[in-house]
Amino acid sequence: MTRREDARLVTGAGRYTADWNFEGQLHAAFLRADRAHAEIVRCDAARALAVPGVRAVLTGEDARAAGFKSLPNIVTYPGKGGQQVKKPHHPVLAMGRVRFVGEAVAMVVADSAALAEDARDMIDIEYRDLPAVASFDAAVAAGAPQLHDDVPGNLAFEYESGDEQAVAAAFARARYVSKVTMESQRLVGNMLEPRACLAAFDPASGRYSVHAPMQGAGSMRGQMIQVTGLEPGRLVLVAQDVGGSFGVHGAAYPEYFAAMIAARKLGRPVKWVGTRSEVFMSDFHGRAISLTGELALDADGKFLAIRFDDRADLGAYGATFGTFIATRNLTITMGGVYRVPALYARTRLAYTNTVPVSAYRGAGRPDIAYAIERLVDYAATEHGFDPVELRRKNLIPKAAMPYKTPNAGTYDSGDFEGVMDDALQRAGWSGFPARRAAAQRAGKLRGIGIATYLEAGGGGAVPKDQVAVEFDRNGAMTLYALTQSSGQGHETVFPQIVAGALGIDTKHVRFHPRPPTADLVGNATGGSRGVLGTGSAFRVLGEKLIERARPHAAARLKVPESALAYSSGKFRAGRRSIGFIELARALAGPRPHPLDMTAEGTFGATYPNGCHIAEVEIDPETGATSIDRYTAVDDLGNVINHTLVEGQVQGGVVQGAGQAFGEHAIYDAATAQLLTGSFLDYVMPRAGWMRELGVYDHSVPTPLNALGAKGVGEAGCTGSLPALVNAALDALRPLGIRHLDMPLTPARLWTAIRRASSPPARE
Repeated sequence: MTRREDARLVTGAGRYTADWNFEGQLHAAFLRADRAHAEIVRCDAARALAVPGVRAVLTGEDARAAGFKSLPNIVTYPGKGGQQVKKPHHPVLAMGRVRFVGEAVAMVVADSAALAEDARDMIDIEYRDLPAVASFDAAVAAGAPQLHDDVPGNLAFEYESGDEQAVAAAFARARYVSKVTMESQRLVGNMLEPRACLAAFDPASGRYSVHAPMQGAGSMRGQMIQVTGLEPGRLVLVAQDVGGSFGVHGAAYPEYFAAMIAARKLGRPVKWVGTRSEVFMSDFHGRAISLTGELALDADGKFLAIRFDDRADLGAYGATFGTFIATRNLTITMGGVYRVPALYARTRLAYTNTVPVSAYRGAGRPDIAYAIERLVDYAATEHGFDPVELRRKNLIPKAAMPYKTPNAGTYDSGDFEGVMDDALQRAGWSGFPARRAAAQRAGKLRGIGIATYLEAGGGGAVPKDQVAVEFDRNGAMTLYALTQSSGQGHETVFPQIVAGALGIDTKHVRFHPRPPTADLVGNATGGSRGVLGTGSAFRVLGEKLIERARPHAAARLKVPESALAYSSGKFRAGRRSIGFIELARALAGPRPHPLDMTAEGTFGATYPNGCHIAEVEIDPETGATSIDRYTAVDDLGNVINHTLVEGQVQGGVVQGAGQAFGEHAIYDAATAQLLTGSFLDYVMPRAGWMRELGVYDHSVPTPLNALGAKGVGEAGCTGSLPALVNAALDALRPLGIRHLDMPLTPARLWTAIRRASSPPARE
């Protein structure tokens, strides 16, 4: 089944947040901090308010008067020694101090967007500058400037997972030990659709309507209720099409709350559409984690223990998911696909004068997969092991499933060696020496890299997923759920699941992203759980529809229910039959339709995994890298629609290539000014980066949900980071280069090659 969404979206018929308008709406613009750390001495909006058509200027005091609380942070579990995460107040609009360049200080509301922007420049604001810190190390250094009075030393949290003593004992008896520090650099999400919102308030009902890009109405509503204190029924959230997210649009941002305050205060809808510059300086960033990994091996190369010492830059505030990503998401799979008897990780998290960090594709999974696979490759080189055989020797065998890890995770299913062998064969691993020799004759450095990754997928914030269906007079059905598509193909796959369960043509089924009632509960899109969670609930719905329809079919055919059999979209009793859609049409009448119903299910987390193999060539004269071959073999459980899977894996691999070879959000160390605030300075991946990309399924169904699916959303990105970097380092290894940090830009590679090729200076 091909993607239903494509024709609408590529012909400009999509409807994104900026496309929605309300009668009588006003427009907003935000005054943002132009410095990283300063006290707000004075904010005088008199000149702006004097401009005809300017309706209001809001500041932090307006948010305080509205009673809005701090923006949410989801971590409530304890850290090392029972400590709780320190969560400083994250304001809707800055209150007394600004803590990063781009923080919203004031909101101007006017009759037009252009007028609001002009008036913004008329606000007279005076700051008293304070010293700033732009990195974890600077933030926790002795004498560092303090960002928050209630966070001494800027250290927000210290978290640990695993058995520190068991790991120490394993390292003490190890024959070989390898240690390497790896940076997963800060990234800007840069979704196709910049953030926007449209807020309206109805004084009669006390209800707000908010249009914004999101990953799910349930999750967004929960965050907004936490800040506003509203009852659920007083907040209606709407999103039809969302132009990309990968976590970035999953959080409730300050601008949304400011628009709500203004809409209520002025009695008119308020609309804001962000610019690309605002994306760079105010959308929550991703990654910003430094991982120091150590691997202990015995004389035969068996893994004895792994430990990590990680440092996470949270940015100026504890954004919605940032603390969670750098703790549980980073450690739950820190053993990867390997049988490792002892595991331990410590993570320290600090506040800095930078954009807050939250979810970005994979949300910690690509970081830890990258760290594990780089560490294994590094150890193989350092101690003379073949990188494939070292992995094979330590893979968790299929017979060991379900496998309980030393730090309390349980892998439900998998065939890690089978997946790796499949990838090796498809990638032509054995023929690589000949390809390397050919590249060498052409003056190029060619390398091959392998990554056998695993990630935790399908976790959710609520314990179950509910879905609903409504029938029209023609027997066609509309499906509803709280999960929101931002490009994954929900309009394709959810009808396909229900139609498959019923044995009917998909033309009779459509999916709508807005549920008919706020009473549904369910998880947002995220963590690769769309199909395995919501999709499984739709599978349950399909099966329940057959049972709901059975007595009606029996009545129509005038036979007892026990005489009915159902197959291929029809109820049958001997030679007599009635199709499901025919029955639905016959039952249509006054609403609700007799077959309208909800279904639900609770589905556990699963562990998608795979083996990715990359081949790259580096031009030693320029440092430019080309990705010549890429093979992705993934165990995603049962695959419902390979076209959708292939698209998501392709996108994820290219997204990973962006981090591996180009993307980097860089702050000036002295001023914490963002130096990469536009596409002139920030490299984005391009389609031409991938010459040959093969995507293959190696499915091992999970027993934990109704579809046997494991999820795909993060797979491409999680596998590509280590595969690509391992390939590049393999190309550079003959020069004696053992490790380089991402991004492996032409300048960085050229410099490393020049240094490695130059004879040491004589003393």
